[in-house]
Amino acid sequence: MNENKEINVAENTQESVEIVGVRFKEAGKIYYFDPCKLTIASGQDVIVETARGLEYGFVSEGNHTIPAKDIVQPLRRVIRIADQKDSEQYKRNKELEVSAMDVCRKKIVEHGLEMKLIEAEYTFDNTKLMFYFTAESRVDFRELVKDLASVFKTRIELRQIGIRDEAKMLGGIGICGRPFCCASFLSDFVQVSIKMAKEQNLSLNSSKISGACGRLMCCLRYEHETYEREIALTPKVGTKVSTKDGVGVVCDAHVLTGFLRVKFVDDKSETIKTYHRDDVKIIPKKD
Repeated sequence: MNENKEINVAENTQESVEIVGVRFKEAGKIYYFDPCKLTIASGQDVIVETARGLEYGFVSEGNHTIPAKDIVQPLRRVIRIADQKDSEQYKRNKELEVSAMDVCRKKIVEHGLEMKLIEAEYTFDNTKLMFYFTAESRVDFRELVKDLASVFKTRIELRQIGIRDEAKMLGGIGICGRPFCCASFLSDFVQVSIKMAKEQNLSLNSSKISGACGRLMCCLRYEHETYEREIALTPKVGTKVSTKDGVGVVCDAHVLTGFLRVKFVDDKSETIKTYHRDDVKIIPKKD
């Protein structure tokens, strides 16, 4: 009996893994790495091993443990905490990226390609140079890659991105007067639908609910769960309800405040009164 109990306890024990969370851009996605016995605090810079080579990253989550089931194994390693020499190399790379953009723009014109260059990015060890661009259709950039490789003497990669990615990379000010959410704190794009605008009783004019990227604004998602919850609690327009003044029909409903306007109809006139949804009772429809 005791042996079975010990086996069950062992089976229910969740293995944990020590990790650190690293971003490569200010509002970029957080990636988990194995700290390799290093003690690393949030705010420090590190050199990490990635699929595309060594990279310079910014620690957003210091050493902590999470269940092994929540990560994809194997974890890549933190090579070291960045020192002054590493920081200087990172700054040099950023300067090189600016000049690389100028060269690439000229080459794009020379090759007559219909594409808009958005960003250039070196890996920390300069083994790869990536160019991000947007285009309305597929672009054959094979000759451009060969040309760029002969200029920069390193591996070249061109990657076509969407207009939301473009807005995230370039940044800007939204119609709210604040920096783009995607460029300042959203690490991943959220799914947004026109239904969310309808539920929030917003104008369905695309110019008023679309961001600079032309897609629906990410902020429509922020209050979505609250509206869903409040809508479920609020009687819909046309619902028959029982009030302290008798039976009426909801002719208007304010989801967030919970106030309803209820219309009473008698032989002589129509009367409209305001109630809170907690003070009325829905009368079920008869089958």
